[in-house]
Amino acid sequence: MKTKGKTEILKEHQLRHTGSREDILAIFMREAFALSHADVEHRLPEGFDRVTLYRTLKTFVDKGLIHKVLDDSGEAKYALCKEPCSTDHHHHGHVHFKCTRCGLTNCLEEVQIPSVQLPKGYKTEDVNLLVQGICLVCNKKTASIEEPV
Repeated sequence: MKTKGKTEILKEHQLRHTGSREDILAIFMREAFALSHADVEHRLPEGFDRVTLYRTLKTFVDKGLIHKVLDDSGEAKYALCKEPCSTDHHHHGHVHFKCTRCGLTNCLEEVQIPSVQLPKGYKTEDVNLLVQGICLVCNKKTASIEEPV
């Protein structure tokens, strides 16, 4: 199956193609983990306009291209939407996993958040589930160090 290009993805989300949007989208397409504003900024060329970055992240969230990921740092992080999202509604009923060793936060698309039954009179607007532990990469590193030679 052919992977979609940046221009095609921007067009699908009714976003005008600009060099700045393409640069920022390329970063999210390269990384498999959630990125903070600062993470994205550090990956952009020196001198990239901070206001443009801020506005682009907001636009990408509003258009359903990326979604906010909450972890225990209190800092908003963002990840590429893997399933179709719309301007009105993001579909992210999956678990987020933060590694206590490397600090990276990943979307675990295949692990769904269980349904929560609220008391009468309460209305759910958003549900987030953060699991913390040791990620696959760090777990493999630990296992290879501990193996006898």
